[in-house]
This record gives sequence, structure tokens and C-alpha cells, in this order.
Amino acid sequence: MSRYDAMFKRLEEKGEGAFVPFIMLSDPSPAEAVEIITTVVEAGADAVELGVPFSDPVADGPAIQTAHVRALDGGATVQQALDQVRELRQRFPELPIGMLIYANVAYVRGLDRFYPDFHSAGADSILLPDVPVRESQPFTEAATAAGVDPIYIAPAKASRETLEGVAANSRGYIYAISRDGVTGAEKEATVDGLREVVDNINSFGGAPVLLGFGISRPEHVRDAIAAGASGAITGSAISNIIAKYTEHTHPNPGHVTDMAGLKAELSDYVRAMKQATVKA
Repeated sequence: MSRYDAMFKRLEEKGEGAFVPFIMLSDPSPAEAVEIITTVVEAGADAVELGVPFSDPVADGPAIQTAHVRALDGGATVQQALDQVRELRQRFPELPIGMLIYANVAYVRGLDRFYPDFHSAGADSILLPDVPVRESQPFTEAATAAGVDPIYIAPAKASRETLEGVAANSRGYIYAISRDGVTGAEKEATVDGLREVVDNINSFGGAPVLLGFGISRPEHVRDAIAAGASGAITGSAISNIIAKYTEHTHPNPGHVTDMAGLKAELSDYVRAMKQATVKA
């Protein structure tokens, strides 16, 4: 049984959904990022989705774009990302670790090296946000051959053909978008049509659905669970908390100015969001 399967089974038995924070690796430095990620896991996160810094993050809104910049200004590399994943896997052997990585990183490294490298580091899944499911075949084949779960996005108001493709090609979970646009806490999630999306995906036998984009408050998580999603992913709101405690002036490297304060606020936030996954 995969780590995702074990997680969803355990949560279903407890009457809970999954809360999955997104955090940028190397933001603002590798050591600080590992400490931040450790904090959210110890505060109750069920899984994590980790970003690899990239210079043109087209699917991300301002908060996560800024996280990319902070990490890159600190000299972030793919090898550093692999090292951080490896350290986190050693700390948390049963934690589902998902990656969100732009396709150019995979192309540059080569698919035959990219997926095995992340698998050996300890990653369970990889989502390439700029690869639509209609172009997924070589990525799905390479991921599956390496023992990595490929994740695809179910866009808001997607056609049945697209949802069928997402359900057929995704393993671990399916990332359902709550609204059109880019990531960000500035625009709230909407559950309009989500029940239909979840039902349509489930009709094709798809993996559990996690709702993302615009999830920033506990009520957003409750709404996602009520609409039939198996959990929710939060990124921009967490990036904003990290930014609050980080000193950074581009193009210079940044650093966390108050790690104790950051860890306290993150822990409180994660606990509140996780509590909202308890099913009514």
C-alpha cells in the first residue's frame, strides 16, 4: 500500500479529510526550509507538497512567486531540493511527500533521470502544473517506471474528456482546482461546481480529490470536505506567513528573522486548518 493510500485509509477511518500544506524548498535557505516543513508536519499536516524553485512559475500567484524568488536568490538548486527531500524522508518515513515542479526542470534533467532521482530521494508523487493531461503520456510512463505517482490537475469546469484523462493518469491523488486563474490567498476558493467535478472524477474510478487554489481559511477546508473532496491543499497563505518573518531584498539572499515566532504562527495555523477537516 502506498503512503497516500495508507493516509487516506487512516483518515477515512477517523472521519477526517487531509490537510496538505505547500511549501517552497530552499525558502529562504535549505536548512530553514527543512525546519519550516518539519514544523508543519509536527503540527498535524497529513502530507506535504513541496515546490522546487523555478524562474518562471506561470501557475503561481504573487505569494508563491515571491517564495520562488527568495529561494533562487539564496542560490537554490535542484540538487539542494533532492537533499532536502532526502532529509525529510529520513525524519518522516511514513509521510506522503508530493512535489510540484515545472516541466522545464524535468526536461533539462531528462525524464529518465528526473523521476528516479526524486524517487530515490523519497518523493511519492510529482505534479507538473504546466503539463495538461492531454500531453501527459511520456511523463506518466516515466513516472510510473520510476515508482513515482504522477499527479494531474482537474481544472475548474473541465470537460468530461479532460476529467476522464485526469482520473486515468493520476495516482495518489487528483489536484482539483477550485477556481480559474493562478494560486493565491487573495482570491477565495469556490465550491461552485466542485461536487459535480468530484462526482465526475469518481465516476471514472479516479484517485481521491484534493482541492487547491484559494484555500486560506478553515471554512474553505470545511467547504471542500462538504463538497466531497478528500482534503485540501494550502500554499499562498503559508507563504505569506513565512514572508512575514523573513528579511529579503532581491537579489540578495534572505533569512528568517524570528524562527520561534514563525514556527508558533505556522503551528497555530496548521492546527486550525487540520481541525477543519473533521467531517460533520
